[in-house]
Amino acid sequence: MYFEITRKELLPTLKMIIGVVEQRQTLPILANTLIRVKDDVLYLTATDAEVEVACNLPLESAINIDSEGEITLPARKFFDICKSLSDSATIQVTVEDTQATLKTGKSKFKLQTLPAIDFPDRPQLNEKTSFAISQSKLKNLFYKTSFCIAVNDVRYYLNGVLLEVVDGKIFLVGTDGHRMAVAQLDFPGETNAKVIIPRKAVLELSKLLTDCDDEINISFDDNHIMFKLNDSLEISSKLIDGDFPDWQTVVPANPDKIIVAEANTVKQALTRASILSNEKYKGVRLALSNNQLNISAKNSYQEEAEEIIEVEYSGEELEIGFNGTYLLDAINVVSTSMVQIALSDGNSSCLITEEDNEDTKFIVMPMRL
Repeated sequence: MYFEITRKELLPTLKMIIGVVEQRQTLPILANTLIRVKDDVLYLTATDAEVEVACNLPLESAINIDSEGEITLPARKFFDICKSLSDSATIQVTVEDTQATLKTGKSKFKLQTLPAIDFPDRPQLNEKTSFAISQSKLKNLFYKTSFCIAVNDVRYYLNGVLLEVVDGKIFLVGTDGHRMAVAQLDFPGETNAKVIIPRKAVLELSKLLTDCDDEINISFDDNHIMFKLNDSLEISSKLIDGDFPDWQTVVPANPDKIIVAEANTVKQALTRASILSNEKYKGVRLALSNNQLNISAKNSYQEEAEEIIEVEYSGEELEIGFNGTYLLDAINVVSTSMVQIALSDGNSSCLITEEDNEDTKFIVMPMRL
C-alpha cells in the first residue's frame, strides 16, 4: 500500500479523529487508526468501540491499483509526527508486511502496524429514523446542555444528553442529578424520537460542528446514532440504553420570586465569592431584599466573602444556598446581557433563564449551608 499527501491536507483530518482515541486501551487495535486507500481517496477511521469518527479526503497524486489497501497505524504517533512537520511537507507512506514507512524530505519514520481485519466493523443502522438540522443550531443546543452531563455516574443514563423530538419541537436535556439544562427549538416535521447520546459523542461532535447553516443528517436505531456532517465526515456512537428521568416534572412550575440582573455582574460576584467558599461543596448563600442581592460564602477557616449587587426584585426577603459553581456554569452559557433567576421559597430549586427567552432553562437544586 502506498500514498502521498501534504501535511497541510492531512493534519486537519487527523485532528478530527484523534480525540476519539483513548491513550490507554484494553485492545491494542483501538489505539490505532484505520487507513484505507481506494479509488484515489484516503479513508481514515478512529474508534474507542463506543464512538467512531470516519473521514475521507481525495489524493491529488493518482495511484495505481497495486497501491490500494488498508492497514492500521498507531494513531497518536502518526498524528504527532504529522504535527511536527512543516506545513509545506509532503508525506509519503509505504506499507510493507507489518511496518509502515513515512518519508518527508530527509526525515524517515518507521511504525509498527496492526492488520485492518482486527479493526472494529462500522455500525450498521437497522430500521433507522432520520432527520436533518442546521449545524449551528445543533451546536448551540449542545453548548447549552452538555456542561450538565454527569461523568461516570452509576446511574448510567445520566452520562449522556437526552435528545427528544416531539410535538414539533426538539429538546436536548442534560442533568447530573443536582442541576439540569434544557434547550429547545421549533422543529417542523412529524418525527417523534427519544434517545440518550453518550457524553463523549456529544463532546467530540461539538468540536466538529460549525457555526454555519449547513445541515447535519442524524440517523439512529435502537442501538446506534450516526451524524453525517458532509460527504467526507461522519461520527457514530452507541446509544445509552436506559430511561432518562422525567425532566419536565423537575422544571419549577410557577416560581413567583423573580430576580432580573446583568448576567456579567452576577457572574463576577459569584466568581469572587466562590473563592472563599468550601473547597468541596462550593456553597454560596443568596439573600434577597428589595432590589438587592447579597451573595456570601465562608469556609472552615472562618474566612468570609460578601458581594452586594443591584438587581430588579420587589418580592419578600429570602435566603437560600446553592453550589456556586453550578450557578456560574449556567450563567456562563446565557447568551443575553440580562439573566432571570426565579425562586419559589428557601427550599426550592432555582430556574435560570435568558431575558425574554424560555427556549433555554437551567435548574439548580438548593443546598443546605
